[in-house]
Amino acid sequence: MRRPLLVLLLALPALADEGMWTFNDFPAAKVKAKYGFAPDQAWLDRVRLASVRLAGGCSASLVSKDGLVMTNHHCVRDCVQELSGVKKTDLVKSGFFAKTRKEELRCETFELDQLERITDVTPAMTAATQGLEAKAFAEAQKGQVSRLEKECQTSDELRCEVVSLWHGGRYDLYRYRRYQDVRLVFAPEDAAAFFGGDPDNFMFPRYDLDVGFLRVYGRDGKPLETPEHLRFSTTPLQEGQLTFTSGHPGGTSRLDTVAELEEDRDVELPRQLARLSEWRGLVTEYQHRGPEQKRHSTELPFELENAIKSVTGEHQALADRAFFQQAVAREKALRAKVEANPEWKQRFGAAWDEQAKALARRRELHQELALERGLTGSLFSLARTLVRLADEREKPNPERLAEYADAQLPALRQWVGAKTPLFDELETFQLAHALVHLREELGADHPVVRRLFQKSSPEALAAKLVKGTTLEDPKARLALFDGGRAKVGASQDPLLALVRSFDAEARAIRKQEEAEVDGPLQKAAELLAQARFAVYGTGAAPDATFTLRLSYGAVRGYVEHGRPVAPFTTFRGAFERHTGQEPFALPRSWLDARQKLHLDFPFNVVTDNDIVGGNSGSPLVDQSARVVGLAFDGNLQSLGGEYGFEEGTNRAVAVTATALLEALDVVYGAKRLTDELRAE
Repeated sequence: MRRPLLVLLLALPALADEGMWTFNDFPAAKVKAKYGFAPDQAWLDRVRLASVRLAGGCSASLVSKDGLVMTNHHCVRDCVQELSGVKKTDLVKSGFFAKTRKEELRCETFELDQLERITDVTPAMTAATQGLEAKAFAEAQKGQVSRLEKECQTSDELRCEVVSLWHGGRYDLYRYRRYQDVRLVFAPEDAAAFFGGDPDNFMFPRYDLDVGFLRVYGRDGKPLETPEHLRFSTTPLQEGQLTFTSGHPGGTSRLDTVAELEEDRDVELPRQLARLSEWRGLVTEYQHRGPEQKRHSTELPFELENAIKSVTGEHQALADRAFFQQAVAREKALRAKVEANPEWKQRFGAAWDEQAKALARRRELHQELALERGLTGSLFSLARTLVRLADEREKPNPERLAEYADAQLPALRQWVGAKTPLFDELETFQLAHALVHLREELGADHPVVRRLFQKSSPEALAAKLVKGTTLEDPKARLALFDGGRAKVGASQDPLLALVRSFDAEARAIRKQEEAEVDGPLQKAAELLAQARFAVYGTGAAPDATFTLRLSYGAVRGYVEHGRPVAPFTTFRGAFERHTGQEPFALPRSWLDARQKLHLDFPFNVVTDNDIVGGNSGSPLVDQSARVVGLAFDGNLQSLGGEYGFEEGTNRAVAVTATALLEALDVVYGAKRLTDELRAE
């Protein structure tokens, strides 16, 4: 009989192969007890230094001594799309391979971060907030984070982040080496990388070559020397084989309280689903305007369908009655232990009620917060960044909005100055839709709405703003970025004027949220983390935070609806699934290569490694620290992984290393690339 969904949440210590562990707190003894192998410090250091983060939200790994980087195709799609605009050809459809290093093309907005050092800064963080009430607590915490990051970041080549673990139970300072010259080497056709499209997304069996290769270059313009890299395995994976994933899971909520889970289930996730579904319909209409509109908006449907499936899966997990019974029981047991200990009751007893009050206050502020979060689009985002940066730079670093602290400025400047193609029609479409929602949230009589719209419709106002702005020009944006408050304030650009016209109100509601919601929530979270530590210790992995984590597991199939699902698919299966019609149409390169491929080679594989969104592009490695696969998805049952790990059916989906080499050799003739991957 299948256990109730997420029943494992009742016990805090990690069971089975659950857990996304930090590299400075990896449970090597547990791996040894189950699999007979314990990674030593040299193994952990090598994998850590070879595992890198794409700042836009994906994982990756260094796979050669010359800075070659492996990640997923869907993680490089933005770059491929940008280069399509530059080259005036659809590289998403046709694919890309640089036959020489001179042909490798820069991804303008990409940054790659390599984790160099982890330092425990918990004493400094807790000392800064000791004895403070919620508002002062949040301000002091923000100021201390800013100071620690600024002290750590001694040059623009570094990125430093204070990471909250166990919801404030511990704080670590992560120092990254930052690389901003990242170039595209290889991306297959979208039809091969995303074969099966949305119908197969989060499903298994799968037949995807979801891979992209980049190269990181140093400031001297030469490929970066990377002695710490992962070598490829040429030995096929076996069922039951031990595997590790090293990547950057974006976020989980496994340690959330019942009040937080109820907020997600009843308020946040339904709201997200409604907005995403509406936006999907509008984007579908936009793509039907013509082939050019479909080409330059090709990323939007992929992102939307992925988000809708993810949010739906998360909501279904929270709607499972058995899960909530377990979550309530877990919290009841913890609170009973706290209540029974006078010291713990004094320290932690009020935290749950304070958290519930802050969540209620956030619901009350939701509509007005549209001033801060309601408008979207690349051009609007650039305008707001330039206006706010000009003001924030005038303040001491600890007093700034977090996204404008000194530690963030190199990445901001790269983004502002990127030569990324922007499309007036798409920008107008996105901004108009956002303006419609702003008016709906605030009401037509809200003073900001009346001031913005006057007698214009959302569509007319968006068209006027996009037509009149000069922010499509990277040189103009950089001049404003470097010119400071005087230059930005004097600009008559209509988008900058729009931002200035209501930024005071937007900042005011944000400040109110930080004081009345964020501060109390942060203080309560830290107290609750300390309560869990006092009662249970630190046996469970911390929730994911888009920082480097290591999970362990094995190649394992599963049972779905009473039917066994084998852990591997083959190349043969991909051709059997081919119909010639999207999304089950293999590209011509594959059809031409069929007779040369080893059709029974393992293609895609499932393992019970614990991963979530953000792990896309994570290398799958064996106990010799060799690449045996590339994670690109999870199965449908993994969507509840935001809130817990179900051992029997939660699976990571990867393309095998041997399949990658076979396809690169036979389908794409990419010998230059496979020689580099096979080098010792």
